[in-house]
Amino acid sequence: MSLWIPNLFTGIRVRRFADDWTEATVELHVNLLTRNYVKTAFGGSMSAMTDPYFFMLVMHQLGRDYVVWDTRGEIEFVKPGRGVLTAHFAVPRAKAEELRERARGGAKVLEWFETDITDASGDLVARVRREVYVREKKRVTAAG
Repeated sequence: MSLWIPNLFTGIRVRRFADDWTEATVELHVNLLTRNYVKTAFGGSMSAMTDPYFFMLVMHQLGRDYVVWDTRGEIEFVKPGRGVLTAHFAVPRAKAEELRERARGGAKVLEWFETDITDASGDLVARVRREVYVREKKRVTAAG
């Protein structure tokens, strides 16, 4: 599924969501509103560009019977970000099915996902980790 949602204030552009919700690609355009004092990508902008995507991919693959949240994030800044930065997110079907099985019966599951933020040259700008919470909804476990 192609999706283009430009946000002039955040500089974030969703380039693509896969039709099966296994992948997404997002860009951050470093500009007057997304840069820091030294005119490189503001860390908060890079955090915002990676915030919802792993949980969204998991949530859409698991469906309405599961509670899915983004609980924590970590960023390791490697080099200053300039221009257009890109992050690619992937949650393969097998990983989503593993999470479904681990959360069956109402068990609380915490899983870390990782992605890199790169610049237009493909150089690593930052490493990002996001923790996702998954649990089967109580109405489902009560019915089971």
